[in-house]
Amino acid sequence: MAITRRDALLGALFGVAATALPRGAVTAETGSPAAAYARVRGYADVRALAEGLARSEFRSPPTVPERFAGLDSKGYFAIQSDRSARLWSGGDLPFEVGLFHAGGMFRYPVRIFELADDETRAIGFDPSRFRYGEIHPNDDEEQALGYAGFRLYDRLNWDRDVASFLGASYFRAVGGELQYGLSSRGLAVDTTRFGSEEFPMFRAFWLRRPAAGDTALTVLALLDSASTAGAYRFVIRPGRTTTIDVEAAVFPRTRLDGAGIAPVTSMYLHGENDYRARDDYRPEVHDSDGLCMLTGAGEWLWRPLRNPAGGRVNSFTDENPRGFGLLQRDRDFDHYQDDRAFYDRRPNLWIEPRGEWGKGRVELVELPARDETSDNVVAYWRPERPPQPDRPLEFGYRMHWGTVVPAELPGPARAIATRIGIAGSPGAERNPRDRRFVVDFAGGDLMMLDAAAPVRPMVTTNGGKVGRESAHRLAAGGVWRVEFDLQTGDAAAVDLRLFLEHRGGALSETWTYQWHADDL
Repeated sequence: MAITRRDALLGALFGVAATALPRGAVTAETGSPAAAYARVRGYADVRALAEGLARSEFRSPPTVPERFAGLDSKGYFAIQSDRSARLWSGGDLPFEVGLFHAGGMFRYPVRIFELADDETRAIGFDPSRFRYGEIHPNDDEEQALGYAGFRLYDRLNWDRDVASFLGASYFRAVGGELQYGLSSRGLAVDTTRFGSEEFPMFRAFWLRRPAAGDTALTVLALLDSASTAGAYRFVIRPGRTTTIDVEAAVFPRTRLDGAGIAPVTSMYLHGENDYRARDDYRPEVHDSDGLCMLTGAGEWLWRPLRNPAGGRVNSFTDENPRGFGLLQRDRDFDHYQDDRAFYDRRPNLWIEPRGEWGKGRVELVELPARDETSDNVVAYWRPERPPQPDRPLEFGYRMHWGTVVPAELPGPARAIATRIGIAGSPGAERNPRDRRFVVDFAGGDLMMLDAAAPVRPMVTTNGGKVGRESAHRLAAGGVWRVEFDLQTGDAAAVDLRLFLEHRGGALSETWTYQWHADDL
């Protein structure tokens, strides 16, 4: 697990402008952590803690001693633990929990508890759980050290973890490929305010001790930040597709105009649609290649990702969305040629809302990235009515992690590749601003159509001029290719929409794209 730009942001930005507080303090209202946290028996208790915390002034958490806070990536990951140090190791239980040491970019210790029957037991910090590298804590430092988070193992493979919670409110999981990739977090705050985003933090976790036959693990978490507090329940079911059921209650300290629900964070460096700055032996480098969305009205949308020249924000307005997520559709190793990172195995993350989320929008944020250590893509739901102190927000959703996504995703033909280059004909004078788009579709009813079928590309745009549209079936695989030119004129940006039509009906999802002059 390498430290990324995401991790650097967590270490640098959490607690900015916060007030220092002596180690071990929470608030006058909730009392000491040992007393307040030890009374937790279930989600309702964490919810009550969060509601009380939101009525008090935010206090920045303490950090580990400087020798540990200042560790670089090599020094931090030199701190190791083995299976015997895990929670529930050596028993006949279906899960084991490994603990992360606080330090480096993960300098804020979190409290971890076990819930068993009617007892809440604190998992106190124990340096004997770890094998230290060149640095070893002295007696004074031990009192200020702690855990940064945890990772989950299940009985199918005790050597590879299936989920982890580490850094601010970040967490991630794997599917059957046991390959990590994109991440999620409890809440996004002010993501579109580039350079001043807030990163709420999970201050404490409660892990419910499983029974021998359990297939799921329940985790409770308390969220805190300068603008909000919250309670979370995660029910984690590892499998070919790992699901995590999330229930949450957010209690703002201030009006949360920039709140993002169920945020998904990923990386896109370059791919078929973006060779602008590629100097790499690998044809494609990305954890995800597109945003997929199923609207409340039942329309499927696909937006290919890109690595922009500057920060970009796209919004997709909806009411009661049925799902959205960042996907890695391209699963061909030849398209990546990376036998270390295995981008062809990176998991998808599909968010399935529970209940009615009302009006709002899915917001897609793309930032420039110079290399693959940058998590430069974020997608989340932004409610039309922002939460505020007198209007807390409660919501639930199911997360699907893995290369296999829910069966209905998607029903119609889907866009499987987007390629872009200069428009016009070779040998003729061409305007470098004009673009040629080539979009391949596959699946759905396209497989049943022969090459003579009257399939038409329906292209719409809010600017520029579209010409030379065509759709034809490729020789193999039942793939249909759409080609069209976009004459951009003097436009700074152009929004595009495309779907395939056959005898008056839609055959495909709606492909969307935004061209920017700055990205040439």
